Amino acid sequence: MGESGATMGSRALVIAPNTIGDAVMVQPLLALLHQQSPRMRLDVLCSSAVAPLFRCMAEVDDVIDGPPEGRTLWATRWRLGLALRAQRYHTAYVLPESRVSALVPWFAGIRERIGYRGQSRALLLNRIHEAPRTNGPKTAERFAALAFEARAPRPGSVPDPHLARRTQRERIVRAKFDIGREAPPIVLCTAARGGESHRWPARHFASLIAMLAAETPESDLLLLGPATERAAATEIAALSGQAARNLCGETSLDEAIAIVAQAAGVVTADSGLMHVAAAYARPQVALFGPSDPRRAQPRSPRAHVEWLHLACSPCDEQTCPLVHHACMQRISPTQVFEALSRAMRFETTGARPSR
Repeated sequence: MGESGATMGSRALVIAPNTIGDAVMVQPLLALLHQQSPRMRLDVLCSSAVAPLFRCMAEVDDVIDGPPEGRTLWATRWRLGLALRAQRYHTAYVLPESRVSALVPWFAGIRERIGYRGQSRALLLNRIHEAPRTNGPKTAERFAALAFEARAPRPGSVPDPHLARRTQRERIVRAKFDIGREAPPIVLCTAARGGESHRWPARHFASLIAMLAAETPESDLLLLGPATERAAATEIAALSGQAARNLCGETSLDEAIAIVAQAAGVVTADSGLMHVAAAYARPQVALFGPSDPRRAQPRSPRAHVEWLHLACSPCDEQTCPLVHHACMQRISPTQVFEALSRAMRFETTGARPSR
């Protein structure tokens, strides 16, 4: 089959990326490795920033706390590598392309160290894939390719990411935040990955909340995101005139995942929680403007992308070069409400919404 890496009954260590969206995209690689070698033990080394995601992946046997990806900390990595020698890993899959990310497998004495050529780290890896060009494979495909020999043909398409439901955890989170008593909540994620120009206007979110409150009064309307979003979410809730709950900064990532997993519908800009919602196949509308949905769209048949295809988009700039922010401003609340309503109806009937 052209498979690469560990054999039946062996142990493999996956060095994970440090952002929520990229962490979700690791799951198809894990699924392929598990399919190739069902008895292989798969452990993930990652920072605490994304560890809750890997605890939602059925293929993962253990999640090991690692140092932050952006910091060198050679001594810390050396000590961790020595500690991991006792685990006798056969293979390491190094997903970030930095040099420091390859240090722990080297210090751990792992025999096969697989990854892309990256930043001056050819001596730290011994099964090297060539890094894709700028417009090369998408993230999930790039990671999944490491399950095979460097130049082997890829059999079939890469599966969409999938996260496992944890019903007991979801029940605890519902009780803690007193949500979902009458119906599953509808979640609005205001944060955007690329800066201010990637944000949907506060007044649009507020108008959408008013429409949702009138249409689905039984559902809690939740504004969800990091603490940095709290002021923006407070403004949105005030503008809406509705009883929208501002949970920005009040949840851990683990709790945010549990809320998204049970949502009746989700609206997001291009963000990490967008990919979490897709991995749970929640009815979803994803808002794109400066970023390119052809590269980063949510991978789910129940996700609907709103993108206006303007001549100036995608530019991927943090601030709009033309000042008008039209690519996000012109996505109307009515347009998003109708798209979400369709997605939620398809969720009920089990049909597949159009993209």
